Amino acid sequence: MHIGDSLIEKLLRQHGVQDAQLTALHDAALSSSKTMHELAIKNSLIAEKELIKLYANEIEVPMAEFNPQEIKKDVLKILPERLARQYRAVVFGIDDAGAKLVAMEDPDDVQARNFLQHELGTNIRIHIVSTAQLQSVLDGYHDNASSELTKVIPTVDTDEVDDVDEDNLAEDSPIAQTVNLIIEYGIKSGASDIHIEPREDIVITRYRIDGMLREVDKLPRKVLGALISRIKILANLKIDEHRAPQDGRFKVQVNEQMYALRVSTLPIVDGEKAVLRILNESSKASDFEELGFWGDARDILKKAIVQPHGMVLVTGPTGSGKSTTLFSVLSMLNTPAVNISTVEDPVEYRIPGVNQTQVNPIAGMTFTNGLRALLRQDPNIIMVGEIRDGETAELGVQAALTGHLVFSTLHTNNAATTLPRLLDMGIEPFLIASTVRVVIGQRLVRRLCVHCREHFTPDETQLNRIAKSFHLTAGVMPKIHELEGAALESGIGKVGALGTEHIKEADLSTTKTSIHRLWKAHEGGCASCNHTGFKGRIGIYEVMRNSLAIQKLIVGNGTSEAMQQTAIGENMVTMQVDGFIKALRGETTIEEILRVTSEE
Repeated sequence: MHIGDSLIEKLLRQHGVQDAQLTALHDAALSSSKTMHELAIKNSLIAEKELIKLYANEIEVPMAEFNPQEIKKDVLKILPERLARQYRAVVFGIDDAGAKLVAMEDPDDVQARNFLQHELGTNIRIHIVSTAQLQSVLDGYHDNASSELTKVIPTVDTDEVDDVDEDNLAEDSPIAQTVNLIIEYGIKSGASDIHIEPREDIVITRYRIDGMLREVDKLPRKVLGALISRIKILANLKIDEHRAPQDGRFKVQVNEQMYALRVSTLPIVDGEKAVLRILNESSKASDFEELGFWGDARDILKKAIVQPHGMVLVTGPTGSGKSTTLFSVLSMLNTPAVNISTVEDPVEYRIPGVNQTQVNPIAGMTFTNGLRALLRQDPNIIMVGEIRDGETAELGVQAALTGHLVFSTLHTNNAATTLPRLLDMGIEPFLIASTVRVVIGQRLVRRLCVHCREHFTPDETQLNRIAKSFHLTAGVMPKIHELEGAALESGIGKVGALGTEHIKEADLSTTKTSIHRLWKAHEGGCASCNHTGFKGRIGIYEVMRNSLAIQKLIVGNGTSEAMQQTAIGENMVTMQVDGFIKALRGETTIEEILRVTSEE
């Protein structure tokens, strides 16, 4: 659905948006690739459902109101799936007069309306529907992954699949259909990785969704050879090599979005295992607020990334979202006026206009050699995927000293341990003190589903446990209350079950002396979150500024504990406290924060 700027302004005025806000929205649309329609929803000027309702009234088309899970299959399939996806329309019911109820994303699409009348007859009633709701209905054309695979697998000749031949690997073969279904449902489920794992007598398929592995289905052991070979063909790997690990990549298109799948195969005791990492190439970079930065941490980071030179380091374990953070930062800085060059292993996100280099040790392209070559390419901004050794670290520091802005990652537990880690690599203390601008420590936690999350009043036992886990004392609560207010002001937990649009004292979960509200996942979840209670992930961060006090500790070979306490004394919000604030705002749960930050 696309609504013209003039009509958007008219609809927003009807909603009560002021002229000053409309002017700012118009300017923001001109300076970005997003429309006023998209920015109005993103900036919470209006909810998408409310905007569609106003638009429906304007064009005199009723708004479709239905639960996607309650649409009958026989009604849905009146319009074949191929046509439904092509014309962005679905049949969601039949009224008492026998008219077919059709929901369209864009009722102004005359070509689509004419086709639907030709296909379904003239006795149809057009409705408007949101993109998200339409997509939920389109997904309803299929059953779940397990049942779909059950339909395909019986057509596989399990007595002969181990002898992989061309018939088994053809595009329309049951094995190819099986691989396609596994990938398609992985993408639709929001999985970041797909695991295909052989066992003694079965093959297990698992998806990693929001950081947690879930078993999807068990396949017959006999399909393993053809299944792995089909994946290898897609990724352009050697199908006759079973004793050595291999890596490859291929692309698929699902729901009009392009996905890159990074494939890794590994021989294990029970056969050959494959893991497919899913990367959405159609996704746009998130801004700091969408990533979960707020308050001083956001302001410090914004200031650091516009410096003409220096180092910005991101630290955390594998899978903590470091690449996503750097992808977003580089996308913000990516303009025709600067030359951005990267050396990565592997290249996960493709950024148009950025010169990205893949590490290839066999060809001699290591992080060190790649960085050395980049420095001869006249870059303004350099991103090194990871600092793994002293030589790479030294080159990065030298680049920062000679007028380049350098971004990189390290694997340490928190921001404070990053600087002593550079000292351990043999970098001179005065060089670290003069080049490092900011260190970001981060983790990812599961985000509560905003459609079904629940709030509750904690009892005394729960409060005591929280006070012990987060070191809360009477003297700390006023600061926590102040931080929660700042988080709400930055938009953390602003949209969701409470529907808060304005900052009010009553919207906070704390007072200056106590906690009166916490959040939890709804037992059994809802359709929106696939009945898990969680949907998506959010980052928790600590942003440590390399202040004068920290620089003195670096030069004096101070400990990470001393740096941590100094940074806290300078108002750094630690990862655990950041997570605690987000739990108070209903973004996640206390249990999730303790799961990723507890060191006891």
